[in-house]
Amino acid sequence: MMDAQTWRVGCRCLLLLALVGFTRSEGMQSCEEVRKLFQWRLVGPVRGLPDSPRAGPDLQVCVAKKPTCCTRKMEERYQIAARQDMQQVLQTSSSALKFLISRNAAAFQETLETLIRQAENYTSILFCNTYRNMALEAAASIQEFFTDVGLFLFGADVNPEEFVNRFFDSLFPLVYNHLINPGVTDSSLEYSECIRMARRDIGPFGNIPQRVLGQMGRSLLPSRTFLQALNLGIEVINTTDHLRFSKECSRALLRMQYCPHCQGLTFSKPCMGYCLNVVRGCLAHVAELHPHWHTYIQSLEELSDAMHGTYDVEHVLLNFHLLVNDAVMQAHLDGQTILEQVYKICGRPVRKPTQSPRCSFDGSKEKHGMKISTRNGEETLANRRKEFINSLRLYRTFYGGLADQLCVNELAAGDGRPCWSGEDIVKSTSVWKAIYHPFSAEMETKSPILASSYTYLEVVGRRQKTRFHVQYCN
Repeated sequence: MMDAQTWRVGCRCLLLLALVGFTRSEGMQSCEEVRKLFQWRLVGPVRGLPDSPRAGPDLQVCVAKKPTCCTRKMEERYQIAARQDMQQVLQTSSSALKFLISRNAAAFQETLETLIRQAENYTSILFCNTYRNMALEAAASIQEFFTDVGLFLFGADVNPEEFVNRFFDSLFPLVYNHLINPGVTDSSLEYSECIRMARRDIGPFGNIPQRVLGQMGRSLLPSRTFLQALNLGIEVINTTDHLRFSKECSRALLRMQYCPHCQGLTFSKPCMGYCLNVVRGCLAHVAELHPHWHTYIQSLEELSDAMHGTYDVEHVLLNFHLLVNDAVMQAHLDGQTILEQVYKICGRPVRKPTQSPRCSFDGSKEKHGMKISTRNGEETLANRRKEFINSLRLYRTFYGGLADQLCVNELAAGDGRPCWSGEDIVKSTSVWKAIYHPFSAEMETKSPILASSYTYLEVVGRRQKTRFHVQYCN
């Protein structure tokens, strides 16, 4: 069975070689094969396709001394196909890199959202278990605080200093009414507002608000920058996947990929040197991304390495409730001093009868909130970042070697195999001088998005005098 199959394959190969030899020595007798491939590649029949080879005086790129199976209309369609083919191989070559970054960007965002929810639950549980009388009143401030944390992490224009101070401002009247000057009645809204406004002058929580602000600033900004940098990487890849090729590049791609079809050489591939010269010329501006991309990955690595301890957003968020507890305890211990200061600023309270609502925190949320305390160490955000950076390092030279990668893996003929030189089929080892010299200077002006990508990558990768070496860009 295998012998018969091998014999049939061998016969087909000999027949193909014979046909190629006949075509080269005697010329094509029919354009049937070219017509079929043209119609299949370009979808549907096209009128005016030649049945047999003929002179092609109207051709502009696929000019040859031999009769041709191409018309000017075919040449124009082939040029479009050549550009589409190049975009397709660009997208294929970058698909793994794009998937790596986009998958991790989504995973990091989802993990941060989960951490925010768990930190909010921790803080709600603290009030329900320890400061039950003020838990329901504190719920809105807790929710607002963590909403602002999420908004900042995911790129919104909110100020950490403002939402940290706003949280402790709103917490002070609750602590005053329930711990420092408790009673069966609560103070009026006007009096509570006076206490809230006086918090920064009185300083009832000691240095806890400043510690929270410092930790939030050190941890949230790097995480925000990290996420934005990943989204920038995706944007750069999307831009290079959809390049606008210049007229000169399009003509060179046409000659390299489809002009051999006009001579009946429908299964030929370009010689390696020829392919490298053409593709390097077409991707000259993309290659300029190489130093910026390399610095970008290096800076992401440095940023990730620096995000630990008080710089680790996971550590900071999940320990926020402990600092809140310390702040409340500090105010309770200094209650008499704080009471006198409040009387001095706001006067004595004018109370009205009311009953403090009791805590109604959902027990299922408590279980969800406490779930993170038993997580496996391998699941931490820091370990996920480390795994991602280790994978991303493999792509440091991606843009610098992109043209070579496309020719070696996709476009060019293998070593020792007959290949298309731009004029005829030759031995691949004999043609390393390409017909087209690099034409990067003749290409269209680089797209604004690609040009801005250079700037953004340079900004993201610019070394700063801070510990993180990464500049956040709006």
